[in-house]
Amino acid sequence: MNKRNKHIGSNFDDFLAQEGLIEQAEAIAIKRVVAYQIEQAMVKEHLTKTMLAKKMHTSRSSIDRLFDMKNVSVTLATLYKAAYALNLKLKVQLV
Repeated sequence: MNKRNKHIGSNFDDFLAQEGLIEQAEAIAIKRVVAYQIEQAMVKEHLTKTMLAKKMHTSRSSIDRLFDMKNVSVTLATLYKAAYALNLKLKVQLV
């Protein structure tokens, strides 16, 4: 019996959408980009996570959550505080 794979010829986004995973995958990808940008800014400013937490007036565990890829929840307030602490501007854009 020769069963054809229904996903052959489709793109990965189509597969994720059919499996109901597209939103989660996109959220994780966005979180990774934001975390990477914050990490790069921390390197440039010579800041540790503890130092960033102090500048943001928050806890070290809050900073750890910011870098936790399993936790895609992050508030605009947290992103704003991180950007401000790193001498950056926060820009949110819908496309």
